[in-house]
Amino acid sequence: MKTVLFPVLGAVAVFAAGVMPSTAGDRYADRPPVMVSPDLSAPWVLQLGHAPGIVRQNRQVVQQQRLRPARPDRVQTAAVQPPAKRMVMRPQINPIYLPQEVAYDGAQKPGTIVIDTTQNFLYLVEKNGKARRYGVGTGKPGFEWSGTHKITNKREWPDWRPPAEMIKREAAKGRYLPTYLAGGMENPLGARALYLGTTEYRIHGTNQPWTIGGAVSSGCIRMRNEDVVDLYERVNVGTTVEVI
Repeated sequence: MKTVLFPVLGAVAVFAAGVMPSTAGDRYADRPPVMVSPDLSAPWVLQLGHAPGIVRQNRQVVQQQRLRPARPDRVQTAAVQPPAKRMVMRPQINPIYLPQEVAYDGAQKPGTIVIDTTQNFLYLVEKNGKARRYGVGTGKPGFEWSGTHKITNKREWPDWRPPAEMIKREAAKGRYLPTYLAGGMENPLGARALYLGTTEYRIHGTNQPWTIGGAVSSGCIRMRNEDVVDLYERVNVGTTVEVI
């Protein structure tokens, strides 16, 4: 009987010795990282700004990370590594507000800018019954206006000095504006500004391109940075601007 048991027990021991290291190694082996590829097909994604929406890790991946035991050789490394950056997803603009050539039957002569504050479109009138149309952001309720002015000045990456009444109005809401902000990507006037007459109104870019198409401003005409740069190159000081 003993001569039968010993070979069997020996085989079991050999089998266990061959299996256990592999199983333990697999259990604590590092898993490949999860790669998230952002969609950079829309030009406005390259602009700075803030909008809601954050891509979070898959729940299963998070649970696996929590269950994985800590390894002594990684404690010090993890402490000095910076936290991973979260990818911010910005809402996409409605394609209807992207620049396009359209038919135009208005009475204005070519070269005139016409701004429709109801539909939130800016038209640069062209020849042969055509116009170049851009989406814009316009005055929110209580800040609508209409009239005709000339472009009196053009500036690249303009600085911003909020009017005193705007500073006071926003402070009452608990939002405190700077008295001066240098031009740049974080400046709400964006990449270009076209000044209208002697008013404080401007056609300008924005650091919040997802607001285009809405009634969002304090009276200024807001455009995507790409679009205001394009318009800036097409018009000169002295161009007529009709706001309707």
